[in-house]
Amino acid sequence: MAGHSIEANGYSAQIASTGAGLRAVRWGDRLLTETWEIEPGVKPPLSCGLVLAPWPNRTGDGRYTYDGQNYELPITEAARNNANHGFVRMVDWNVLDTTGSSVTLGIAVGQHPGWPFDLQLTVTYSLDAGGLTVTHTTTNSGKQKAPYALGQHTFVRLGDVPADDCKLQLAARKYQPLDPERQLPDGPPVDAAGTDFDFSTPQPVSGHWLDTPFTDMADVAGFITHRLIGPDGDATELWTDLNFPWVQAFTADPAHDQPYPGRGRAVAIEPMTAPPNALASGTDLIELEPGQIWTGRWGLRYRGAGDNRE
Repeated sequence: MAGHSIEANGYSAQIASTGAGLRAVRWGDRLLTETWEIEPGVKPPLSCGLVLAPWPNRTGDGRYTYDGQNYELPITEAARNNANHGFVRMVDWNVLDTTGSSVTLGIAVGQHPGWPFDLQLTVTYSLDAGGLTVTHTTTNSGKQKAPYALGQHTFVRLGDVPADDCKLQLAARKYQPLDPERQLPDGPPVDAAGTDFDFSTPQPVSGHWLDTPFTDMADVAGFITHRLIGPDGDATELWTDLNFPWVQAFTADPAHDQPYPGRGRAVAIEPMTAPPNALASGTDLIELEPGQIWTGRWGLRYRGAGDNRE
C-alpha cells in the first residue's frame, strides 16, 4: 500500500494508493483525521479514508434493476446478505499526476458479476491555504448508460482531543431510518428536528452512537458544512458541494465491538451522493450516459475558535 505525501500553507496530507485512501490530514502537527499504519494488503481499520464506488454503503441481497435489466452483485457482507461499498476500496489506484501540493489517482472500475458497466474514476487531493480539496471525477467509458453513486469513509478528529469531549454539527434536516438488522432504509427520510438525530446545532458526541444516513442539507452559497467542534470552540470542518446531498455519520465504539484502534471512540462524517440501497431504490442515483462526466468536490479544513464561519 504505497503512500503519497503533499503539503501547502501549513497543511499536510498522506494518501494511500490502495483505495485512494485518505490516510491523514494535518494542520501543523494537529491531526484532522484518524490515521493508520500502511501495511500491504491490509484494509485500514473500519475502512478509514477509503473511496467507496460505484456505490457506497449497502445493496440489499446484492440485487437491483436498472434500465429494465435485473442484476445480482456478489455478497460481501454475509451476516446481513448485502453487497457492500463497491469494488475499488482494496484495489491499488494508478498515480496520474503529482506535485508538491496535489496528487491525482485513477482507476477503471472494470466489469464484475452483476456490474456490466465501464467507469473510469479519478480523485485529486490538493492542499492550499483553505485546507484540503478532494475532487472526484467519473467518466462513463462504456457504450451503455450506467448507474453510479460515491462515498468516502472519512473519520474526522480535532488533534488529540478525545471524540467524546467534542460536539458534532451536521447540516442535515432529515435522517434516514434503517432496519437495525440489515442497515437498509426503512421508510422515507424523517425530519430530525426534536429527535435524537437533530445535529443542526452542535450536540455532544458523548452519549450518542450513530450509523445513520442524513439528508436535506442546509447549504450556504452552494456549499454544505459539517463540523466536529472541540471544547475550546475550534473545529474540524468537512464541507461538500451540492453533489453530495447525503452524509453518513458513524461512531466507532468499543461498546458496539467496533473500536477505532488507539482511540476507542471516533467519529466518521462520510460524504455520499446517495443513501444505502440506492442501486435498488434509485434514490439520488446518478445516471451517466456514454461519454458523460460527473464531478463532485468536498474537503477538510481547520477552524480556530475566532475564525469567521459561513
